[in-house]
Amino acid sequence: MTQRSADSQEAASPGHPISVVSERTGLSRDVLRVWERRYAAVEPMRTPGGQRLYSNEHISRFRLLAAATKHGRNISQVAGLPTDALQRLVTEDQAERPAPVSDSDGPAHAERVEAALQYTRAFDGSGLDRELRRTIARYGIPVFLEDVVPTLMRRVGDEWEAGRLSVAHEHLASAAVIAIILDAMRSVPESPGAPKLLIATPASERHAVGAALAAAAAAIDGWSIVYLGVDVPAADIVAAAAASNARAVALSVVHTGEPDTVVRELRAVRAALAANVPVIVGGAAASRMADRLTEPGLIVCDSLAEMRGVLSRETVAA
Repeated sequence: MTQRSADSQEAASPGHPISVVSERTGLSRDVLRVWERRYAAVEPMRTPGGQRLYSNEHISRFRLLAAATKHGRNISQVAGLPTDALQRLVTEDQAERPAPVSDSDGPAHAERVEAALQYTRAFDGSGLDRELRRTIARYGIPVFLEDVVPTLMRRVGDEWEAGRLSVAHEHLASAAVIAIILDAMRSVPESPGAPKLLIATPASERHAVGAALAAAAAAIDGWSIVYLGVDVPAADIVAAAAASNARAVALSVVHTGEPDTVVRELRAVRAALAANVPVIVGGAAASRMADRLTEPGLIVCDSLAEMRGVLSRETVAA
């Protein structure tokens, strides 16, 4: 019996629906589903009607997996570990992590996100820009990319769904975030001979924040970035990758109303590129369609940290 099976059978706590698991772990429902179905991270219980239920032990395991990926681990490498081994790994990673600047960093982080949200509500683009740049100065670019921006954009999305913000508010926040991310990317000195990474969103995907985040994170890790922007047809992505001699291609799919079109475009990119050029796909929508993207060399990543892990292995392989 696997450790995950034992966890499922030994759980004495009542079962929780996925909405409770998402709330307690901070992981989106999409990520939870992908980690469960694709990586077999846990084996949930089921009601007679077939609804998945999760124990307190499952929730603890998801928290450990979230911590491991936040420290740079690839979910595919840690999802199969027994829980006790996973706990030891996370404890070791936490011990080796640089100490925070002060004990007040956590609350201050939340206050910065809230302040940015208030500027967004007021359509104060200048104030939002200043707040975001102060946040980078306080926390540094990596924390800004991996924690602050995703949190802010998630809050904006939640407020939009609740009817408290409009599409115009979302566009304002996105434009401000993208401008700062691209500035940060361009400020990173490029090493001679650095491998090239082509980044874009495929045709019909017009949300740019995910692609910009990936570009900046990869630039920090030493990649030379070829950034094409949004809504780029497969043929143009392939041509640009060939012309720039890209070592890898990364495509972001955050939201899409045309999943069949996106899947077709992603498969077309994979089929047209050389087999040794991986196509990395990330974003919430990409995770939802992961079971349709199983071609060799087409890699779906569930987080920025996982993408960075894939790129790190590509650097070594090169």
